[in-house]
Amino acid sequence: KRTMADSTKNPARALWQLIEPIHAVTYFAQPCRDGFTEIGLKGFWMGYFAGRAAPLGTCPASTVTATFYNFAPSEVERAIPAAWGRAQPSAILAARAESAAIALRQISPDANEQTRRICPLLESAAAAAKCDGRVLAAANQAVDVPEDPVARLWQAATTLREHRGDGHVALLVGAGITGIQAHLLQVGAGHTTAEVIRSARRWPDPDWNAAHDALETRGLIRPDGELTPDGASLLLRIEQTTDELALQPFSDGLTESGMDLLATILRPLSKAITSSGVVPFPNPMSLDSERPR
Repeated sequence: KRTMADSTKNPARALWQLIEPIHAVTYFAQPCRDGFTEIGLKGFWMGYFAGRAAPLGTCPASTVTATFYNFAPSEVERAIPAAWGRAQPSAILAARAESAAIALRQISPDANEQTRRICPLLESAAAAAKCDGRVLAAANQAVDVPEDPVARLWQAATTLREHRGDGHVALLVGAGITGIQAHLLQVGAGHTTAEVIRSARRWPDPDWNAAHDALETRGLIRPDGELTPDGASLLLRIEQTTDELALQPFSDGLTESGMDLLATILRPLSKAITSSGVVPFPNPMSLDSERPR
């Protein structure tokens, strides 16, 4: 069930489908989980929140909740600020890049050669990203470049995915859609399932039900959770505008032929990741298991 028109013809969305799996190893690959444990972080969720927030420094839970946008505040508070007492952001940044590089090399035997070709183009786009109003993108853009070339590739991919995410959040806020309501719209569109989202984003029943009622009152979803025509139109508009905004780093940092080349040389690495089973499908990022093709 997919109610959203196919927008994969947009270069930014097509590139996101190729870049997101590279970033996502930091959440799902065992070397990445082990890397956070080795520096003192406790459990998956502390690793997740501290790892993703580390570019922001020792920020409070309220900042992480606001910036990440779609997690239950109580879950963030279980990990932040306690994580900063276990490992400094600088150590977390080093661990996440190093472990991501290990994971990528394990997944793809050709990772070193793939990186040699991909990294110059990906880093050019990441450096060109305009980060006004994009907090996570700006913080990642300012991270010291790792010496390991595969870690550098991962960091550039991360900057670009957070740039896209920051723009998406701004559009949701502008449309009056809360983080939890955004999940319900994605579920209603068939892009993921309620089970996957609720397990990954930790929202309790009362909050989930209240968000459903609010969207139903606005005429955006039906009682069974499916999108109404108005809901489908709103979500499509948000997604298409997200793509338009996310194109900027690529259009400014690369030529049109450079974008085409980047997509071509990203595909084997992304396919290796999605075929490895490391990233689950369905997943909370709404990655399509049928791509990259």
